[in-house]
Amino acid sequence: MDDLPEWFEGAKLNFAENLLRNKDDRTALIMTGEDRETKRVSYAEMYETVKLYAAAFRKFGIKKGDIISSYISNREEPIFAMLGAVSIGAIWTGALPLIGAEAALNRFKQICPKVLITIDRFQNNEEEIEMLEKVKEIAEKLPNLEKLIIVPSKKESKLKDISGIQNSCFLDEFLQLGYEKDGSIPPIVFEQVSFSHPVFISYTSGTTGLPKVLVHGCGGLLAMAKDYLLNIGQGKKFNFLSMSPVGWVSWNIFISYIYAGITMVVFEGVPYFLSPTYLWDLVDEFQISILFFTPSILDELEKKNYTPTRNHSLESLEIFSSGGSVVKPNNYDFVYNKVKKDIIFTSGYGSTELMGSCMAFDRSLPIHKGEISCPSLAIDLDCVDDSGNSVRGELGELVIKKPTPSLPLGLWGDSDASQYKETYFSKYSGKFALGDLAVINPVTKGIIIFCRSDETLKPKGCRFGSSEIYNIVNLLPEIRDSLCVSQYSKSRNERAVLFVQMNDGYCFNQELIERIRSEIKSGLSARHIPELILETNDIPHNMTGKKMEIVVKKMINDMPYNAETVTNPESLDNFRNIPPYED
Repeated sequence: MDDLPEWFEGAKLNFAENLLRNKDDRTALIMTGEDRETKRVSYAEMYETVKLYAAAFRKFGIKKGDIISSYISNREEPIFAMLGAVSIGAIWTGALPLIGAEAALNRFKQICPKVLITIDRFQNNEEEIEMLEKVKEIAEKLPNLEKLIIVPSKKESKLKDISGIQNSCFLDEFLQLGYEKDGSIPPIVFEQVSFSHPVFISYTSGTTGLPKVLVHGCGGLLAMAKDYLLNIGQGKKFNFLSMSPVGWVSWNIFISYIYAGITMVVFEGVPYFLSPTYLWDLVDEFQISILFFTPSILDELEKKNYTPTRNHSLESLEIFSSGGSVVKPNNYDFVYNKVKKDIIFTSGYGSTELMGSCMAFDRSLPIHKGEISCPSLAIDLDCVDDSGNSVRGELGELVIKKPTPSLPLGLWGDSDASQYKETYFSKYSGKFALGDLAVINPVTKGIIIFCRSDETLKPKGCRFGSSEIYNIVNLLPEIRDSLCVSQYSKSRNERAVLFVQMNDGYCFNQELIERIRSEIKSGLSARHIPELILETNDIPHNMTGKKMEIVVKKMINDMPYNAETVTNPESLDNFRNIPPYED
């Protein structure tokens, strides 16, 4: 894979036109949320609404190659705006609405969007999130931004004074541009573009500096079609629960399923913990077929005992997938023992780079606890050692060996692809490095994910992933959560440091430390025992619930770090005065 191929050279298509191929009365979207009344939109109504958005964008002057961005909660408006923008040949991007203005600017300044779509406020996990002050700062610092469109979350939101926000207007005012003088809306003209024309822009986490800007073409549409039509749905019209706003790759994946005629339940906010049964009530009310949670949510549901009752049928629920971080064996036990027995529960593995699935379950294969069944179709996946040689039954790094259409087109502004090749292809010549460590089971062929490759621990030559430690330590009743990272001496010797967060009612003491060491020795080996075990009041996580190991690792090694995606930054105070490692 030394050269990045031009896929389907000479072919023309439009991503949005394919997603809008259904124009009937079936329900396309069900909008609901913590602070919203439930509304439904049919495929026919969605097409007409997108037609208005596209007309307004054209009238405003948006053309092929322009960038439309969003900074908004999980609602229907960004769906309509994306489809309208992409129908013209414009490029769609977005930043998560929970990150701060500076973090959003770190993304948007690199791409210079012409239009930004946002909202005045929304509710998330019963917390009020105000957006106007943040977008005011963004508008002032983005000189190329020509229009900032504000979606009013409530009728009374339109009474708010937005005159101090540069180039701003409310959504309905902007959409008036789309109407002709006689009140009609011109038909959509779908700009036909090459398969490699940019459709989406996404961003890496930026833990080591500015986020990298990834450019995606139409490959995501093909990846979705083969994953859903040939494996997930197989002709069924499923109802998906979508809780991901623009800025998470899962938003792009779920939106693409519109092509298959699914119904998407668009939930604004967080439904997990509003009440002990809220989530399961939601499944039954909207006949949800597929759920996707991060493992940390499953852990919390289990700890709170927020499980279905006898009043829940969950008859519609067929597939339960988890990902975003390592799925543990006890997550399988929880789902099959406490949620539903006759269900497909699987660990999923996608990536921002692929904007789609890389590994998944297969309906024709058995599910083994802690394993992902197989690579996704058309993904030539392998696990390699430090020399790039294939390994089975031992820890290695995941790579893609052959081109696949859903790989990124490249990095924004990287005209000669040098940065792209250096980032993803230089470590293992000709192979795309996914950046995760895993083991491929030589018997079942299943894939067991361990951690990011830059989170690997190798004290005294014993190489392991942090999840191996968590799978043992987090089963202790005293432990609420834990985090294990490497610390280096001046001579570059390495030791493992384990931080544990206690459950209420338990004390951190020497007796517990010895129990932890004993359990790790019994479950793994003496070489896996962290040299230093410390207590912490909290563990830093990002918005997907993933532990921010890289940030902590950099902190305790006195290295520069970027903590903009940490959702509980106050937790970082626990890691500021860790004793250095002296040889």
